[in-house]
Amino acid sequence: MAESLSPLTALRQRIAAMAGVQAAESADLASLGHAGIDARLEGGLARGQLHEVIAGEADDASSAAGFASMLARRVVPEKVAIIWLREGEAQRGGGGLYAPGLVDLGIDPTRLVIGVLPDALSLLRVAAEVVRCPDVGVAVIELWKSPRALDLTATRRLAVAAESSGVTALLLRVAAEEAPSAAHTRWRVRSAAALPLEADAPGHTALEVELVRQRGGRAGGRWILEWDRDQAIFRDQSGAGQRKQQTSSARGAALSGVVVSAVSGQPPRPHRRTG
Repeated sequence: MAESLSPLTALRQRIAAMAGVQAAESADLASLGHAGIDARLEGGLARGQLHEVIAGEADDASSAAGFASMLARRVVPEKVAIIWLREGEAQRGGGGLYAPGLVDLGIDPTRLVIGVLPDALSLLRVAAEVVRCPDVGVAVIELWKSPRALDLTATRRLAVAAESSGVTALLLRVAAEEAPSAAHTRWRVRSAAALPLEADAPGHTALEVELVRQRGGRAGGRWILEWDRDQAIFRDQSGAGQRKQQTSSARGAALSGVVVSAVSGQPPRPHRRTG
């Protein structure tokens, strides 16, 4: 317990300092701004629930982190605290969160509180406490691979805490296999090639997103999405038939600005796909 006490105390202090903005919104569902996805979710992403975002390959870590960031942006008002808890292995394997990349997605880094815990067990203990705090808007809980500590009981604990407090919890799993979970929805995210704009300017961030599971509802939808930063909504990637094929390294770097080593001051490090 001693190893998680100091990070938890620091997080509580940061959350208290940011508690002037009401975290919860009146609606139970957060529209994602995409008619097809909202219809599949019967109105939008359920607030006050646990949702799971999986990157099956390490190369898709930045895309999954970007998707979690976009969901967080849709779920709560702009100035409400977003708590991002990371397992140390995720920090080492994927790098630190990159502030300019978050800004590109329309997220103010000053509303983000980051905590790095040494192992999965410590992370899950702190996460359960954070999710119980109603002053938190969204809690992102990032784990690397499939640690033994993340079992059905652990996800049930997070789900119950989210339902009690009204906090939306996003369980971000990188290089992970699917396993039994109490999450309300499960999403699988992969990198997708961004369509270049006029004069070959860099295109909008693009993702391949699949709704793998939805408790009490339909699943199975798959979409190639772009993120509209100005409106903070998801939309279908336009002109897919005219897509220019890009190299595998470009695909891996679609969200390279989101998960890189910014904490240590290192430059962005793109994730590459092989094959």
